[in-house]
Amino acid sequence: MVCLGNICRSPLAQGILEHKVKAAGLDWHVDSAGTGAWHVGEQPDRRSCEVAHKYGIDITAQAARQIRPADLNEYDLVYCMDSSNYRDVMRICKTEQEEGKVHLIMNEAEPKQNINVPDPYFGGGDGFELVYQMLDRACDSIIDKRR
Repeated sequence: MVCLGNICRSPLAQGILEHKVKAAGLDWHVDSAGTGAWHVGEQPDRRSCEVAHKYGIDITAQAARQIRPADLNEYDLVYCMDSSNYRDVMRICKTEQEEGKVHLIMNEAEPKQNINVPDPYFGGGDGFELVYQMLDRACDSIIDKRR
């Protein structure tokens, strides 16, 4: 799971998918990272933690990190939250195989629509709730397609 700073969207996506993976009894490793290094080592944004907690998911143990080229070898799939992060991740791909692992997460729920998960960091209102609902749908699709 990849977003810009790895404190809002991608930690939430990681937590949601980990929760669903555990409930489904699957043996998957889920992680998240940011394309930028501004928040490395920081806990997820408190608003992401709060919305996750509302749905029984604890993401407070996560720490932000920046994506590394090695991640493209280590992971089978890399889900980006928006087209900007998608382009940034594609720039670090070295092979067509790595490029084939990189996807926009909302294409799981709404194929070929290229919908961006909005960054709720600077927004007010229920932006984090909207992001949670979008990611919840996408994560359901990820599980359903790969069970």
